[in-house]
Amino acid sequence: MNDLPPEVGQAVLEFNQGEFYACHDTLEALWTEAREPERTFFQGVLQLAVACYHLQNQNQRGAVLLLAEGCRRLNQYWPAYSWVDVASLVEQAQALLECLQTNQPPQAWPKLHIVTLAPISPSVGVDDGFDGE
Repeated sequence: MNDLPPEVGQAVLEFNQGEFYACHDTLEALWTEAREPERTFFQGVLQLAVACYHLQNQNQRGAVLLLAEGCRRLNQYWPAYSWVDVASLVEQAQALLECLQTNQPPQAWPKLHIVTLAPISPSVGVDDGFDGE
């Protein structure tokens, strides 16, 4: 994981802090330069970030579409890929998708959080959810 570009840590930090538009920009730059299988992986995470951005702007229809598509892409990386606990991320996204599809109130919606499998880049100060266990 030490060979990951620092932008990966930046994207995780932005995502986990709810800065989804900034995360979109960071992930898009990574996605456009990536090769498979990383390219599709970045695209799936990017779609989840954009779905959350849509929710921040009360666009539930856009969020539903992108949550479903992001989960579909990320399912092929189950249960983990590179630096992400994919199982956790997809389960969170699917729970959010179910809330939206059943018209549950916003206070019931789970927040998405990227859990990393190891510290990514301490130099960027990422609060990545890794607890050392």
